[in-house]
Amino acid sequence: MSHPLRLSKLIDWQSVLSEIDSVVEPCRGQGRVADYIPALAAIDPMKFGLAVALGDGNVHTLGDADEAFSIQSISKVFTLSMGLRKVGELLWKSVGREPSGSPFNSIVQLELERGIPRNPLINAGAIVVTDHLVEQQGADAMIAELIDRMRTLADDPSINVDQAVAHSESEAGSRNRALAYFMKSFGNLRNPVEETLKAYFSHCAIAMNCRQLARAALFLAYDGTDPVSGIQMVSSEACRRINAVMMSCGHYDNSGDFAYRIGLPGKSGVGGGILAVAPGHGTIAVWSPGLNAAGTSEVGSLALETLIQQTGWSVFV
Repeated sequence: MSHPLRLSKLIDWQSVLSEIDSVVEPCRGQGRVADYIPALAAIDPMKFGLAVALGDGNVHTLGDADEAFSIQSISKVFTLSMGLRKVGELLWKSVGREPSGSPFNSIVQLELERGIPRNPLINAGAIVVTDHLVEQQGADAMIAELIDRMRTLADDPSINVDQAVAHSESEAGSRNRALAYFMKSFGNLRNPVEETLKAYFSHCAIAMNCRQLARAALFLAYDGTDPVSGIQMVSSEACRRINAVMMSCGHYDNSGDFAYRIGLPGKSGVGGGILAVAPGHGTIAVWSPGLNAAGTSEVGSLALETLIQQTGWSVFV
């Protein structure tokens, strides 16, 4: 059953965005820009953008919402949706769905749990999901299909992989290679490591702006079907499962605090982006490059917390 449009029509978005702007403005620049990926290290920490996409197709924006940034781990939500669509329940034999309680690139649990990553939103889990997709069609075709999906969902043909960022990630990718080879030693990676990582680094390096990202994820707020185009991207059951994993695992060892403060399924990326899903209402994409200790945008989290206070969109209300 599709979600109805509820509070969205009653909200004074100009007032909401004005309040977010007043709260965020004195905090701009807080947090630490990710510097372990050289291509991200030079991003201006003062940048801030926000977009809210609604089920009727309207998008409300604030700040640098039309400036592209590297979505990084937010891409894992879209590869997970592809994986569930193409592989189905068999995917869960290779990756769990429990919170890790550890940093996004930790290798400790992999040894204890014999190469099965805790969930598909940490690096190891996303590499496994990517491996399943690469097995079906190869790295280049997999990325081409993913980009085509993103362009269709966002209704914007300009979305693409930032090749400079992908190259930078590969050059700095020793930890991800260690994770991949470790999983392969347990038989939980089926393709050559470099083939799978080529696709993984590429989808993490997709460049999008807040407007595009919020619009592309709108199907997650409406039982797997884009409410504007009517295209079903995943089944309603798969959509619920993606949102559940986002709620419990979307921010690594910061997931509990994010649920406490914001109360929406979400996914952060070290590029400073956060995607949040308000079922039945819409999706929010926010970008501010400065990260907290867990790798989640510090100012972006503040903006989302303010938006929830103004709209009451928490799933716990």
